[in-house]
Amino acid sequence: MYTQIWSKYLPIIKILLKRTATGDQVLDLNRIDFERAGTGRKAGYKFTIEFNRGRVANIISGSLLASELAFLMQEDANIKSILADNHFTVSLNTKFQLILKRVVISGE
Repeated sequence: MYTQIWSKYLPIIKILLKRTATGDQVLDLNRIDFERAGTGRKAGYKFTIEFNRGRVANIISGSLLASELAFLMQEDANIKSILADNHFTVSLNTKFQLILKRVVISGE
C-alpha cells in the first residue's frame, strides 16, 4: 500500500542515514501522499523502527507503514550496508517528519 511512496523517498533516506554520523536528520514528507494511500487516520502514521546491525529490533508488525519502510530499507543494497554496521532509529511523527538517528551504545 505504501511501498510506492516509500520508494520515492529511499534515495533521500540513504543520504540522510549517512549524514547521521554528524547528527540527527529530519525529512519532511508529503502528508497528502500518505493520506491518499492510507486510511486517513492521522494517529496511525506515527511509528518508530529500531535497526540494530541491519535487523529490526522492535515490534512494528502493527504498523503497515513502518513494516513496508523497514522492508524496503533492508532490500536496498546500499541502505542495507549502512544499517549493517550501526544502530539506528527511524521515527515518523504526526507532523509527517521522518527522524533518523544513529544510536551510540556504550560498550560497542
